Amino acid sequence: MNFNPKQLREKYNPEGSLLWQMQERMLVILNEIDKICQRYQIPYWLSGGSMLGAVRHQGFIPWDDDLDIEMLRPDFLRLMKILETELPDTLALQWHTTDPNYFFQFAKVRDKNSELYERNGYDKVWKEHGIFIDIFPLEQVPRWIHNLSNHTFGHTYKIMRTAENPHAVMWKVRALASLNRSIIFPVLRGLAKVFPTKYYDFALGIPYFQHSLKSDYLPVRYVKYEYTVAPIMKEAEKCLQWRYGDYMQLPKNPGSEYHAEDVKIN
Repeated sequence: MNFNPKQLREKYNPEGSLLWQMQERMLVILNEIDKICQRYQIPYWLSGGSMLGAVRHQGFIPWDDDLDIEMLRPDFLRLMKILETELPDTLALQWHTTDPNYFFQFAKVRDKNSELYERNGYDKVWKEHGIFIDIFPLEQVPRWIHNLSNHTFGHTYKIMRTAENPHAVMWKVRALASLNRSIIFPVLRGLAKVFPTKYYDFALGIPYFQHSLKSDYLPVRYVKYEYTVAPIMKEAEKCLQWRYGDYMQLPKNPGSEYHAEDVKIN
């Protein structure tokens, strides 16, 4: 370990700071999701930088302002239906079934007693704007099929990036997202059955890559995460090495990029 955990916390997320408050809200959301997943026996685990934080910092990366989890797509689809009715009143599911303008192919669970806007600006047309956790589905598709889905779905991002008035183009975004969900993605999933792979990636239309075996994910391991525990994938260290290299070393310029641009907490 090439760092002092206490010094990092004092520098980036001291108790009472805005970032610390955001992380506390995300832990509340994670606790509610965990209770529901435990109740319905839905396995999930921390994703990406959140998993890195669990392994390297036993909690959040001190300068990290988001928290991500992931699960296999059948479990994800099941969870979406459950969350629509079983979240507490203080939280809201953000998915295309609850927000017609939400076009991402992963979901969010948001805190209703806060307000957050991201730097990418996509969220300005959505219903909910609170602090959130991202929930990513994974599925068994070859990389070339996943790349195809990113091309077909990527036009939604292009429309949003180039629009002077995002609200005026949402009919295009909704139509294109629906076309992908109802026709293009099912065709691509049919192709995936013809060209099977043993590897799992993020689900179609999600522009990130994972490339791990199911045996790398399950069964999950629970590890210390701040003052609680959280699940990480079975072969977390293997995945972190593949993604980050020497993941126990701190980056040269930590805390240089944040997802959130404007945050208010009630």
